[in-house]
Amino acid sequence: MIRKIKKEVGCSFKENIQYMDQTLPVEKSFDIIRREMEIGGKESVFYYIDGFIKDEAMLKIMDSFLSITAEDLPQDAETFSKQKIPYVEVDVLKCFDDILRNVLSGTAVFFVEGYDAALCMDCRSYPARGVDEPDKDKSLRGSRDGFVETIVFNTALMRRRIRDPHLIMEMTEAGQSSRTDIAVCYMSDRVDEELLNNIKSRIEKLEVDDLRMNQQSLAEALFKRKWFNPFPKFKFTERPDTAAACLLEGKVVILVDNSPSAMILPTSILDMIEEANDYYFPTLTGMYLKISRTLITIATVFFTPLYLLYMQNPQWLPGVFSFVMVRDQINLPLIWQFLLLELSIDGLRLAAMNTPTMLSTPLSVIAGIVMGEFSVESGWFNSEVMLYMAFVAVANYTQPNFELGYALKFMRLMLLVLTAVFNLYGFVAGCILVLCFLVFNKTLSGRNYLNVKIN
Repeated sequence: MIRKIKKEVGCSFKENIQYMDQTLPVEKSFDIIRREMEIGGKESVFYYIDGFIKDEAMLKIMDSFLSITAEDLPQDAETFSKQKIPYVEVDVLKCFDDILRNVLSGTAVFFVEGYDAALCMDCRSYPARGVDEPDKDKSLRGSRDGFVETIVFNTALMRRRIRDPHLIMEMTEAGQSSRTDIAVCYMSDRVDEELLNNIKSRIEKLEVDDLRMNQQSLAEALFKRKWFNPFPKFKFTERPDTAAACLLEGKVVILVDNSPSAMILPTSILDMIEEANDYYFPTLTGMYLKISRTLITIATVFFTPLYLLYMQNPQWLPGVFSFVMVRDQINLPLIWQFLLLELSIDGLRLAAMNTPTMLSTPLSVIAGIVMGEFSVESGWFNSEVMLYMAFVAVANYTQPNFELGYALKFMRLMLLVLTAVFNLYGFVAGCILVLCFLVFNKTLSGRNYLNVKIN
């Protein structure tokens, strides 16, 4: 839970300023600005963060303050905020916890002599990039905008798509040090009230110092996953159209400041493998894409373990498929070939992520030639094994969820090891374990990946 300062603003102007100067590192931090000026013959002190304030807006507001005379100065802060501040977002604060949080969030807060409250003006202008289409979650015919790291921009992108008064966006915060803003978005006439109350209750009861990894830190704090079950508990998207569609389906969308993606609840295995292209095409095409993606996702798990099972028991292989048999000499056991290639593919993927863009294509070609041609000629790997692992590596990218891709990879590795050690019994046991991982993977909503209620 957030640690709050209970101290209230007093009537003594000097005491209020002294407390602010002691609490905020005004002298040590160059970006915390303390600006003194006179308003209507009274002293006033402004506090704000350099880099967050719109200079043009503050210049006009301060210019209007300088024109206030002693006769025109209201007697209380409430009247001053209504009559003398020419700005749209103004608030009157009496708790120092709210005052400090607003200052450190980027708003401008100022005290006026004789007032028992502080005045807050939201003149923030956060550094932000453009709402370009995300690299990972692209669409052929859909919109070309995407979430950014500024939470207000993200809520606006969804509000632009849903012009309904039932769309509620509740703002809260988590982390005693970070005080990270969290927006819980839902359609009040469609949401599951039990799920919504569960989510809000868990966020309010969070006892964490910070959300250093934004949404991932929030996800880990909301639901303590079992380390041995790799399937993700939440669905993430960087597309505002996908988030808006989920809201209209009655789901809850959680936005975290500084994170360019939305967390969607509840979720299932079918939700995980969906993508925006499924909805931007005619019904028949969309269904075909869903079915194809589902079949290919299943194939990425079972294709290489099945091949290993048949190579260990060639008598089970039908004659029509005899061409898949390994013809060359096997210098390294097939199981070790598969495991080494799994590790090598991950190494190439990590290398591609850290390779400069201008070099990624030529280096990928060189790596493909070395891994493909020379590794087979040297006798380390057989060409059939290279072919099937290449299919698995490419097929992993047919579904958009990165975490689900690695969960399927771990299931495939488990099946390979069990099949190599226990033959048919190991393969059957591995299939049962995969099903158990899915059935007993309880999510925050109380439902598993097969969308079955778990008590």
